[in-house]
Parts: sequence; structure tokens; C-alpha cells
Amino acid sequence: MTINCKGELIDLKTPKVMGILNITPDSFYDGGKYRNESDILSQIEIMLREGATFLDVGAYSSRPGAADVSEVLELKRIVPVVELILNNFPKAILSIDTFRSKVAKECVALGAAMVNDISAGLQDEKMIGTIASLGIPYCMMHMRGTPKNMQGKTAYKKLEKDILYYFSERLSVAKAHGIKDIVIDPGFGFSKTLEQNYRLLKNLDLFQMVGHPILVGISRKSMIYKLLDTTPNEALNGTTAMHITALDKGAHILRVHDVKEAMECVKLHMQLNA
Repeated sequence: MTINCKGELIDLKTPKVMGILNITPDSFYDGGKYRNESDILSQIEIMLREGATFLDVGAYSSRPGAADVSEVLELKRIVPVVELILNNFPKAILSIDTFRSKVAKECVALGAAMVNDISAGLQDEKMIGTIASLGIPYCMMHMRGTPKNMQGKTAYKKLEKDILYYFSERLSVAKAHGIKDIVIDPGFGFSKTLEQNYRLLKNLDLFQMVGHPILVGISRKSMIYKLLDTTPNEALNGTTAMHITALDKGAHILRVHDVKEAMECVKLHMQLNA
């Protein structure tokens, strides 16, 4: 199973790690942490050195209840950072965490390699067509509503079946437009209760039937720190434990704040399954 990033085939038979760089003031864990060029470049260098294959850059906080950010502000935040990173690390494979087609298009024009869309094209009707025209990999996540109201949309007839149906519909639209490289993300923490998140992780292997790589983003999320009665800052151990479970259940990409520890999970998982 591979995806093509700027002409480079990334083999996902060995799980890969995607390092997170949030350039928002209000992300749940690292909001406001990377405000100047030196801090940004230092973090990028660390993540690449520790083994990240992808770097996911986002300028719109998608934490539960997050306020809306205008397209103008999102572009103002993200464009200089994309330029900065690729000027200093031209071989870096940048993923752009956005649901807006204009943001995706401008960042790819600067050299970004893929787009990670929390709405799977539902928040911007131009997104699917834009991704198709750009010819880049597309990660589509499951979410209901928006980050501001998603936690009020957690009623499902049958959780796994409903999410599989969602992906079936979104994949059909994407493929009709000619998008070839697609990654699915079940959306842990998005329009799901704590109990539903764990049920979803327990049954993650069901999503292998979709036939596309699976991305898992659970790093330091509330499903971990609330269960442990702790904080995001203290949730690394719990995150690591859940990463092993995700890999055992078929995750191909781990989207993480802590690259070194996630890479250790991948190495241990590969040894156990050698």
C-alpha cells in the first residue's frame, strides 16, 4: 500500500509517523507554542531527525468548541510557515491540515505534498475538485458538523456501520473526480463520546475493508487524559499505549505530537509482527 507524494512513493506497509505542527494560539495541547521562526524550525528539525515521514501543519484549531477562523486569517498564518519550512527543509513532505480549498491550493503551490481535511470535503464544495486538479494525496476524516458543535452530534444507529457508510459515500465522490491516493481517518475525538472513541479503536481493524490507508490521530487527546484523570501534558504514556493498540489494529499512519515515542512504537510493533 503506497501513496505518491511529489513523485516519491511512500510505502505504508511499514507504518509511518506524521508529526504535528499547530500554528494556532488555541490548540488543546501546543497552542501558541510555535510563534516565531526559530521555534518552528527547531521543532521541524527535531521531528524529522526523530523519524517523521510527514509533517502536518495546521492554522485552524479543530479542538471541540473552537471558534471559527476566517480564511484570510488562516492563510495569513499558514503561508509564511509553509514557505519557511520548505525553504529550510526542501525535501520535507508537508501535509496541510485544512478544510478550505483555497488554503490547500496556495500551500501546494508553495510545495506542500498532501492535504488533511477534517471534513472530507463537506465544509467546502470546491475541495474535492481542487484536490483532483492538484493530483495530491488526500486524507479525509470522519466528523459531523463543525469543531464548534460536533460534540452535540454523537448519536449513531451503529457507530462503526455509520462511519463506514460515511467513508463509502465520500470515497465515491473523491474517486468520481479522479482522486487516487486517499487516506481515511476515523476521527477520534470528533463528534464522538469517550466511550465511542474506545469502541472505535477496539474495532479499528474493521476499517481495513475500505481498502485505503488508515490514519489515527489520538495523540494526547481527551479520550486519554480524561480517562486517566490527568492533562494533555501528562498524557504521553497513555498515548504510547494506545498507539500500540492502533498499530495492532491496522493503522498505517500515526499523527502525533511526540515523534520519537511514536517511532519506538512502530519499531516494537514491527518486531512483534516480523
